Amino acid sequence: MPKVKKIPQRMCVGCREMVPKKQLLRLVRTTDNAIEIDLTGKKAGRGAYICLEKECLDKARKGKKLERAFQAPISPSVYSEIEDSIKKLMEQKSTQSQ
Repeated sequence: MPKVKKIPQRMCVGCREMVPKKQLLRLVRTTDNAIEIDLTGKKAGRGAYICLEKECLDKARKGKKLERAFQAPISPSVYSEIEDSIKKLMEQKSTQSQ
């Protein structure tokens, strides 16, 4: 009987659903308290994951869930950067699936 490989699961900060890691966007608070988008998934620092949907980002922003996850305030410019990244990644996925 072949061994079944486990797919890593992570919880979205916005909707609180367990989703395969590759379907999420990883955000990182670095040691100098800067919030960055981690496309590789390997940057050092405290990480949080969010779905590639605007609704999840809106829930996270409204409930200050990212601030709670990172234990640091997040500026509106970071939220707009995250929103832009989500749009770009969704466009890439839609072109790949065609």
